[in-house]
Amino acid sequence: MLLPILAGVNVGFWAILPPIIAIVLALITKEVISSLIVGILSGALIYNIAIGGNALVGTIETTFNVMASNVSMMILIFLSLLGALVILVSKSGGAQAYGRWATKKIKSRRSSLIATIVLGILIFIDDYFNCLTIGTVMKPVTDKYQVSRAKLAYVIDSTAAPVCIISPISSWAAAVGSALLVAGGFDSPLMAFISTIPFNLYAILSIIMVFVIALSNLHFGPMYKAEELALTKGDLGAIDVNEDVKVETNEKGHVYDMVLPVVALIIFSILAMLYTGNFFTPGTEGYLDLFNAIGGCNSSLSLVIGGFSALVFTFILYIPRKVVSFKSFMESITEGTKSMVPADLILILAWTISGICGEEFLNTGAYVVSLVTSSNISLVILPAIIFAVAAFLSFSMGTAWGTFGILIPIIVPIFQATPEGQSLLIMALGATLAGSVFGDHCSPISDTTILSSTGAGCNHIQHVSTQIPYCIAVASCCFIGYLVGGLFKGNVWVTLLTGIACLAIFLVTIAFVIPYIQKKKVKKN
Repeated sequence: MLLPILAGVNVGFWAILPPIIAIVLALITKEVISSLIVGILSGALIYNIAIGGNALVGTIETTFNVMASNVSMMILIFLSLLGALVILVSKSGGAQAYGRWATKKIKSRRSSLIATIVLGILIFIDDYFNCLTIGTVMKPVTDKYQVSRAKLAYVIDSTAAPVCIISPISSWAAAVGSALLVAGGFDSPLMAFISTIPFNLYAILSIIMVFVIALSNLHFGPMYKAEELALTKGDLGAIDVNEDVKVETNEKGHVYDMVLPVVALIIFSILAMLYTGNFFTPGTEGYLDLFNAIGGCNSSLSLVIGGFSALVFTFILYIPRKVVSFKSFMESITEGTKSMVPADLILILAWTISGICGEEFLNTGAYVVSLVTSSNISLVILPAIIFAVAAFLSFSMGTAWGTFGILIPIIVPIFQATPEGQSLLIMALGATLAGSVFGDHCSPISDTTILSSTGAGCNHIQHVSTQIPYCIAVASCCFIGYLVGGLFKGNVWVTLLTGIACLAIFLVTIAFVIPYIQKKKVKKN
């Protein structure tokens, strides 16, 4: 029987088929673009059959209408600006100079990974910016110490969305705040968001996990093979988006030719977020505070303003000193745009399949939610179930924002209806955000996952396959944490400590199991 959904068409199980097709094909074929195209076309076909449209022409028309309406031109422009900046920094010799300096200061493989993690935590404003900037800055250093690009991509991905979702000043906080505002029932959406941070087990445990992996050099699953190839054969698995672009570098470049453009990008992006959030413009009640300004900013426009301003700054820094010529500077913009085309294409397709699964078409989210709400599950275990549902939705649609945007307005009234539910509300919201980040973190059609592999110069499917075991391990600990926390009426310390204890038990077990397996292999050979 088909369950009622909130909007779009009512196609029941068929609503979740397109993302499943795309994900399964991507994992089987190791080719993400064709897999996404098949998933998109299957979704458009299902929609047109449901509305009685033309199965051939209607499918094509729907596909490109959804693509046109869901593409974020601001993000694509930002990627082009960032690509140009990367090419320019390379031409100036700044990247090479930074690499030489960093390799003198950073003396080990472990410290190169810790430096990458710390930089990822410091760039907490936006996950897109985080992914591409860290990859550009840290690749020369991690390459020297034979860190596989798959591991670098995992570190970048684990300090992107997980960091942004627990930062009150970030584009993610703005998205959550807007969803909480729509749901209603909170005096301050920002304070409600802050209260969910200790309950966001996936974000917290992911950051702990990535530190442990970096410090202990502990690997399991496909990541073990990737690291073994890097260490024994020097095969880093590098596939840089600009590998075909021949860049002539200035051998006299300085470290500040690399550092200053990146710092300018950070500063200008933050100032642009404050500007678009009306921090500098007085309203009827005076000036907005910093939190509300960042929370109300237009993050994609801010990134474009920040990227363009950084490019102008770089022009002023390079041209008068003849680090690069005027002609070379202009050519770098074209070259940088070209270098980002593969990432742009994957992002466009990922946004399109997310649109097909949205409420105006197949309404995948509402269908899954209807399954949960009609099952009469006890409120005590509902946060754990919500975590799993949010993870499934985010993984299927490739969007954490879309997932918690769907779930929060539904979850809030359910828990506000009873005194028992009210005590579990913040925990349930934390579980929603955690599940959304988990699904986004390991989905091959997630834009953050795509940009992490792009920033690290890693094969996208290899990045997905190598980090999924780590993501599932953390998510399993989170699920247990929410189950136990629910039994203790949403006690934050019980929930958090249970999750951390489960992760510690898992890591200690793996630390003993892997050497044992290795010894058995050696004896067998």
